[in-house]
Formats: sequence, C-alpha cells, structure tokens
Amino acid sequence: MTDLQQWEEVGQQLRVDSVRAAAGPKSGHPTSSMSAADLMAVLARKYLHYDFSDPENPNNDHLIFSKGHASPLLYSLYKAVGAASDDDLLSFRVHGSRFEGHPTPILPWVDVATGSLGQGLPIGVGVALAGKKLDRLDYRVWVLCGDSEMAEGSMWEAFEHAAHAGLDNLTAIIDMNRLGQRGETMHGWDTDAYADRARAFGWHAISIDGHDVGAIDAAYAEAVATKGQPTVIVARTMKGKGVAAVEDQDDAHGKPLADRDDAIAELGGERNLHIDVAKPEGSGSPHTFATGELELPRYELGASVATRKAYGEALAALGSARGDVVALDGEVSNSTHAEIFKDAHPERFFEMYIAEQQLVAAAVGLSVRGYTPFASSFAAFFTRAYDFVRMAAVSRSDICLVGSHVGVSIGEDGPSQMGLEDIASFRAVFGSTVLYPCDANQTAALVALMADIKGFRYLRTTRGNTPVIYGPDESFEIGGSKVVKESDADQVLIVSAGITLHEAVKAAEALAGEGVAVRVVDCYSVKPIDAEGLRAAARAAGNKVLTVEDHWPEGGLGDAVLECFADSDEHTRVVKVAVRDMPGSGKPDDLLAAAGLDAEHIAAAARKLVAG
Repeated sequence: MTDLQQWEEVGQQLRVDSVRAAAGPKSGHPTSSMSAADLMAVLARKYLHYDFSDPENPNNDHLIFSKGHASPLLYSLYKAVGAASDDDLLSFRVHGSRFEGHPTPILPWVDVATGSLGQGLPIGVGVALAGKKLDRLDYRVWVLCGDSEMAEGSMWEAFEHAAHAGLDNLTAIIDMNRLGQRGETMHGWDTDAYADRARAFGWHAISIDGHDVGAIDAAYAEAVATKGQPTVIVARTMKGKGVAAVEDQDDAHGKPLADRDDAIAELGGERNLHIDVAKPEGSGSPHTFATGELELPRYELGASVATRKAYGEALAALGSARGDVVALDGEVSNSTHAEIFKDAHPERFFEMYIAEQQLVAAAVGLSVRGYTPFASSFAAFFTRAYDFVRMAAVSRSDICLVGSHVGVSIGEDGPSQMGLEDIASFRAVFGSTVLYPCDANQTAALVALMADIKGFRYLRTTRGNTPVIYGPDESFEIGGSKVVKESDADQVLIVSAGITLHEAVKAAEALAGEGVAVRVVDCYSVKPIDAEGLRAAARAAGNKVLTVEDHWPEGGLGDAVLECFADSDEHTRVVKVAVRDMPGSGKPDDLLAAAGLDAEHIAAAARKLVAG
C-alpha cells in the first residue's frame, strides 16, 4: 500500500475503535472522534515524535486534545501505537478504568485534563513557552481543537499570546465538523471565518479538507517549516464520517452508534494496524538555570511592610535558589510586586497581560514540564479563570496562585477590585492549599513552603502595610496556626488571619483593660486548617469563638473554623464577623470600620459573645 492508503486505513481503524469504545458503556462521543480520525492518523504516522515507553522524555512532542470529549479517538490512537491494549480501550468509561470519559493525566501520556472546552490551546501555549523559553528544546506542541470551542474567549487569548510570543513550535488543528452538541456551530463550515481571524491574530493559517490525507500531510509539513509564528490548520470535516446513519447528522452528538456491528462493517471491519511513532529527534537535556542558597528577606519586628511586597521579595530570593521557579503576572506586577522577580530573573518571568484565563492556563502548561509557577494578579480577577483552576486540580497540576488587593482594606478602588470570595472559591478546589499571612516574615516563609508542596496552592496578600509581629527566624508550617495572645483566664477566642489579625490583637488589648481576657490565634493556614490547635485554643477560652475576616461570610475563614467544631464532642459557639454589606470606596480604615472589622467592632462582638 502507498503511504496515502496506509493513512486512510489507519483513519478507518481509529473510527472503528472509537465506535467500539463507546458501544460498551453506551456512552461517549464517537461521532466527534470520527471526524478527526484522519487528522490523527497522519500526525501519528509521520509527524508526531514521542517515545511512548518513556513519557517523561523531555524531548517528546506534546499532543493535547483540547476537544477532550473526543477521548475515544485518543484512546484508539494509544491502542494503535501499542501503549494501550484492546481490553484497555474497551474499559472506556467503566468504573475503575484509567480510560475515563475525558482524558486525565492518570494516563502517563496525557499532559492535562481536558473536557471543559476552551482549555487545551491556552495550556498548549504554556507548554510551548516552556519549550522555547525555558527548556530550549525542539519538541513541538500539537493541539486538536473543536470548532464549537472556538466561541470561547480563552481560545482567542491563546491565539493572541501565542503569536505575540512567536511560538512557532505550536500547531493548532481545528476539527471543523460543523456540528456542536445541539446543532450547527456559529460559523458552520465557513473556513475563512476561522482562518482570517487567526491570521489577524498573527498566525499562519492553512485551510484543508480534513479527510484528504494528502492535504493533511502537506499542511503538517508546512506547519513544521513555518518559522516565527504559530500555525493553525483549519480542517473541514464531517462529524460521524464514514457511517451514513450519523454522518453530518445534528442529533448524533454524544451518543453511541445505534447499530455497532453495521457501523463497523460500513467502515470496513475491525483492523489491527500498528503505528510506529517516531522517537524524538533530539536527545538534549532541558536548559538549567543557576541556583544558590536560599536567603529569604528578613524584616525587623515592628517594621511596617505590605505582605504583597514581601511576596515579591521572597519569590525573587526563591528564584535565586531554585531554577524551576518561574513567575507569571497579569499586567499588574507593579502592584503584586512580581516585578521584583522579573528584575532578578527576567528569563523566567512571563507577562501574560490582562488575560487571566491564559495566565492560569500558561501556569498549568509550564507545570507540565516540571516548572513551579507562581502566577499573580488581583484576587478578584482570578474569578475569570476559576474554571482553569478547577481543571488544574483535575489535572493534578502543581501551580501557585497569589492574589493581592483583597477585601475592603484595599480602600478607594471600591468593590470591583476587592477580592471578597477568593478564600471560599479556592478552599473548594480539590486538594488545594490556602494561605493568608499577616506579616512580611510570615509571607516569606510561606512562599518558600508553597514551592515544596504539591497540588494547587493559593496565597492571599494584603495591599496596605501591616506591622511585622514575627521575627525572621519564626517557623511556620502548612496546616499550622500561631497563638499570638493568651492567658490562663481567657474567656473568648478570636481567630483571624491577614490584616484583620492586627485588628483582633488591638481589640484583645482593649478588652484586657476591661478585665476581659482574650486568646488570639493567627490561622494563617486556612486549608489545611489546624483543627486540633483550634479546638485546644477554644477549650482554653471557654468554647466561645469569634472569627474575623476581610471576606464575605460564606465559605471563608469563619466557615473553615466552623468545620473544625462540626463533629466535636464539645459544644463550641462560633460567631462570624465578616463583610456582610456591599462596600464602596473610602479609606481602608473607614471601610474596615464600616464592615465591622476594626478593633472597636471586634471588641464589641467579643463582649457580646462573652456575655452570652
């Protein structure tokens, strides 16, 4: 057989196996897989360079299915290359199988979880950035996109940034099969609607018949030869290609084929063709960056320093000690103080501009290549990228986000800039770590600790200066807390963190003058939380607890503390002080007072709790 005939046969095999995979559980997306089968057949047989026996090889190409619902096609490809067995393929969507409904990195050849549309290409940008700017290796990033997800804004954030960064190691393949879940997509088979837009963003665009294997071959060759800009291949295809009952039918999305055996016969029957995927052409090692001893910044007791500035200085110090640490920012680095890292380590700093979805996606992509990314922005703006955070947890990605300008304490900018829901949202992320330091030395220590743990990590920093209450040699731990004020006669426990901790200490001092003894705990690790320590502190203070936070009452520190006592044998009364009315603009002190978060209001709440 000629190469063209072999590619066509492999395409048919991938279609047949996609039908077979979905038939078992009577669930899945075979028609979405069938449209892209020829595209993947040619890619795997000629252009993909990947050692499936060594998924960690740094020279491997990266294949990301942004249209993750086409997982039957991906798993059929894994079978064809010998990475998966037929039994594996037929375990699709069965409980306990690694071959899940949408791909996740539980499979060693999958870089990231996909399935929430609009994510694969932005993450691919991050992987491509790692290849060109950090690893400095010649691997390529191939991303299979669906035409439905081209309506997502995150895709166009990716198009813009990839062109800006000159990522000629990135190729996007749009499977333009015309049909979405409930009917025709916005642009149907209008190839120019995608190609012209991509060119306007600075991409090299190629339009082809996605079932003409010769045209596919030529397009891939052109993409590989294109220098200085990324390439997009807009491939016109037919959903359900090859089976008349479902081909280009708008009611066949997400359904197994009604007659499996007839469909397989129509496709020419089962095949067992093997694809010999080329091994990586290069054998180089990733570039390494100079490292040294970790020397965190040290701040004097009593000094007044913003934790956001301590973050920037600590991150720069961490970058000097660890070459895997990289920083990204969303065009606010002069406020988050990530610019301190940029000045110290410009080769490892990535300006992602006002594109928070791409910001988080790039962090995920960089983590694919083993880097430890710290991505910073205003906490409020991370809400735009929450789906990327959620999916990062599904991917088991190791990324750090740092949100500044939190709560009413930011002052005059007003509520549009106030992160008031960040603790709640990030506590809800699977396996997350949420930290909220109150002073500069604590911030520096927690930044270093963040780099050493896995999963999704979030650090909440404060805009205004706060007093340094911990010495530079004070030790902290993930899941810990600190008792900052106590006596043998404590009548109430105040639990706080960040800026309101200082107000809580002032309130405790005022109450001490009235004969009311107050214990104050700094709950800097909101998740995991020091449940045992909080229970002990509550017992020592009469099981009366007041939580104080510059955050909405739902889901924040107060709720985290409440969970510590939900299954306790002792009855502990917990009262939450939090932001309950929509704030406006004003001086930070005025806004804290208006929200009931200043020392005077905290003391009043504590008095009421003690009296009750």
